[in-house]
Amino acid sequence: MKPDQASRDRLDGLRDELRRFAADRDWNQFHTPKNLAMALAGEAGEVIEHFQWLTAEQSASLDAAARGAVAEELADVLLYLVRLADVLDIDLAEAAARKMAINAERYPADKARGRADKYDRL
Repeated sequence: MKPDQASRDRLDGLRDELRRFAADRDWNQFHTPKNLAMALAGEAGEVIEHFQWLTAEQSASLDAAARGAVAEELADVLLYLVRLADVLDIDLAEAAARKMAINAERYPADKARGRADKYDRL
């Protein structure tokens, strides 16, 4: 599976904007893979906080304020992920496409449909 050009262009544009944002603030010195990975994990934790203690039904029907707060946290996760990939010189769109191809082989639709089992248990 190959990423479409529009998706790649948007991701590349976001990467370039993040590069400029960090450079304008002299933050490249802080944007080490370790620091970015830790920030990414922290932001993912902030996403989780919004769903902690909710039922499955409640988590699927957030009110507008909660959805807006989750959207901001998801944006933080995306921004740190894109920045980390950039610092590590990883083409995120290509890596995602490769991983989707691997997952398609590991989880064939005819075996995985309706199941939450790991690929080695299908």
